[in-house]
Amino acid sequence: MNEGECTVTRYLEIVRAGPDEYDYLSRFHYRTEALGAHVAIYAMRDTHPVRARFVPVVGVIVYTMPAAHVELRNIATGGLFCGFGDRRLQLQMVNKHIRRIARVVIEPRYRGLGLGRRLVAETMGKLDVPIIEAMAVMGAVHPFFERAGMKRYEAKGAERSFRLVEALSIIGIKDCEFIDSKAVQDKLDGLSGAEAEFAERQIRDFLQTYGKRRQMAPGIERTRYVLSRLTARPVYYIWFNPDKCQKLNRRLGGRIYIA
Repeated sequence: MNEGECTVTRYLEIVRAGPDEYDYLSRFHYRTEALGAHVAIYAMRDTHPVRARFVPVVGVIVYTMPAAHVELRNIATGGLFCGFGDRRLQLQMVNKHIRRIARVVIEPRYRGLGLGRRLVAETMGKLDVPIIEAMAVMGAVHPFFERAGMKRYEAKGAERSFRLVEALSIIGIKDCEFIDSKAVQDKLDGLSGAEAEFAERQIRDFLQTYGKRRQMAPGIERTRYVLSRLTARPVYYIWFNPDKCQKLNRRLGGRIYIA
């Protein structure tokens, strides 16, 4: 055991896993929707003869295919994947060379030991692609992606968010009140006439980019969702596999800069 190494981490190993291992820990993740399609899952197990009987899975990381278009990816890669003209070719390049970290979950009793960082750092190279990326709303609170070697890019607020924040301010709802959805709903319910019509129009305009959510009826559930979108600003992370990026650079004429 290395000097300073925790006796718990001494018994941990990372292995290729499947949906069962994720399901075991999924209740501890802040996202509640179904996992969906994935390309790889790795689990961290405790091999200690006693603890293993009670906690068969300590942590899990899930990799998926990347999203087709990510604005901060273009910034991080110098526009590498947006200069082909042909959208199908662009998508092929993205799918061939990028994988995305979709979930990282650590069993609560094992948190605080740097295991999220370890899961990311020790599995990214196993995906056999030049680029690994991640989006994390909780990135500012839990910076383990950076500690694992990924580079951080933070998005500016969307223009539609600024418009709605300004509109709510006009009718007396300040951004400092967004943490209390009921108080915001009470103020919306108290509007009448032109102010009520103005607020409803602005909220519906804001929801136009959120699929089925744009049809949500007025009420506390819609207000909670709108406020969650206004306050959630995902952080983008990217990691370049040095060996794989060198090969990709040779193919593309040195367009990727590796710090």
